[in-house]
Amino acid sequence: MSQFLERIKERAKQEKKTVILPESMDRRTFEAAETILKEDIANLIIIGTPEEIEENSKGLDISKATIINPYTYEKTEDYINLFVELRKKKGLTYEDAKKQALSDYMYYACLMVKAGDADGVVSGACHSTANTLRPSLQIIKTKPGVELVSAFFLMVVPDCEFGTNGTFIFADSGLEQNPTPEKLAAIAACSAESFELLAESKAYVAMLSHSTKGSAKHADVDKVVEATAIAKEKHPELALDGELQLDAAIVPSVAASKAAGSPVAGKANVLVFPDLDAGNIGYKLVQRLAKAEAYGPVTQGIAKPINDLSRGCSAEDIVGVVAITCVQAQAND
Repeated sequence: MSQFLERIKERAKQEKKTVILPESMDRRTFEAAETILKEDIANLIIIGTPEEIEENSKGLDISKATIINPYTYEKTEDYINLFVELRKKKGLTYEDAKKQALSDYMYYACLMVKAGDADGVVSGACHSTANTLRPSLQIIKTKPGVELVSAFFLMVVPDCEFGTNGTFIFADSGLEQNPTPEKLAAIAACSAESFELLAESKAYVAMLSHSTKGSAKHADVDKVVEATAIAKEKHPELALDGELQLDAAIVPSVAASKAAGSPVAGKANVLVFPDLDAGNIGYKLVQRLAKAEAYGPVTQGIAKPINDLSRGCSAEDIVGVVAITCVQAQAND
């Protein structure tokens, strides 16, 4: 396990938070829960019926978790009423709210967080990103002053001289399909804040492209140039530059020849990709070929930490994302 994750776990333990795992239909949830509880990383709530819990947790010790059966829990009625109140302008009826909350535990989990009964949620091992994030956007909504919700992967690359001891944020790698220049600028600012919170190190943000400082002409390049200008104007305090090719962003010798004088080139640790295709392909390449630890997609911009998992995740990945969620929740206090 990386030093980065060890540190995140230590920080999570210092001020324990309560995280909900709603995917009681997946064995990995319980494998992760056993580790989290044994290492005392977080207080856990697992949502499920007795049958679901028993079937999927066989042989694992989850005795310290709080198990909530939504069909019998005394606060379920309060959560359904809260759901109706939040969505009444959208025409949500009591019957529909009840059906949704009981049939989709992610909705139930978000209602618990909204009601103040938990600090965050980790889901997505067997649900799509859309199914994980839709409930959180409907119920918990965006953080005040944040322009959009985006997602990043926290990448820890072994034996890597680049980034901050091989630690990077890749954004947006999970949510925004084809961001406008304004959205790219917002993703850059949020990602810098997330990096400094989680890596405890100064963020150097590279706006990535297939061009460095005008080396290629294309509308896709223009988008990144415009995004860089917007981000610099709105966030002059950030160490941010673009447009940069990946090698110019992270390799000092390439930076010296391609982007001399750049405050970021050669030392970038926050990589902002021009679109979701590039970000998603990029993180999976590094994860599989460089054997990097990849945590995420971690969301940023939601009022409470609601984090997604890749459906290919391991139990260890879930443990890492729960620890990250706890650190994000501490910053919310």
